[in-house]
Amino acid sequence: MTADLKQRVLDASVQLIDDVGLAGLSMREVARRAGVSHQAPYHHFADKAAIVAALVERGFTLLADRMEAAERTGPPAQRMRRVGRAYVDFALEQPVYFRLMFRPELSDPARFPAADAAGGRAFAVLERLVGDLAGPRASRSRKDALLSMHWSLVHGLATLLLDGPLAAELGAGVARGRHVDDVLTLFLER
Repeated sequence: MTADLKQRVLDASVQLIDDVGLAGLSMREVARRAGVSHQAPYHHFADKAAIVAALVERGFTLLADRMEAAERTGPPAQRMRRVGRAYVDFALEQPVYFRLMFRPELSDPARFPAADAAGGRAFAVLERLVGDLAGPRASRSRKDALLSMHWSLVHGLATLLLDGPLAAELGAGVARGRHVDDVLTLFLER
């Protein structure tokens, strides 16, 4: 029951944030939506910040799982395209997590090191792929620039599709997926 309670609290928190935004997150409302006493969430979470950090950790874990699965086989450019698609798809399928994960003020690494470690795991996928694309002779500064470039592309594309003008222009479905594939293919052909 205790693991189930923790999961119910996290699920209720995601739904609450999705419905009313992060500002509406409260321990009492999370408990109400989870169908438990107002004190029950405190069995797993000291406060609202601990819930948010757990959501950040969970989001990065889900993202890292997808990215690792996408990077398993094939030439580096093909793996990078699949990882980029996995990143964008994650953002579009899990918008609450995506919007929380990249706000460092929400999850203090000193207080919540597990969330920071989960983020590091996802970032490590990108680092490996950039290393493979750049080759062993590439300088550290070149690899860092390539890393920023690739991350910026997928993160920016995901943001534009989720909250920006591309969301309205492309909507959901086949056209959006085709656009993502086209952008990633063109970028990697440069």
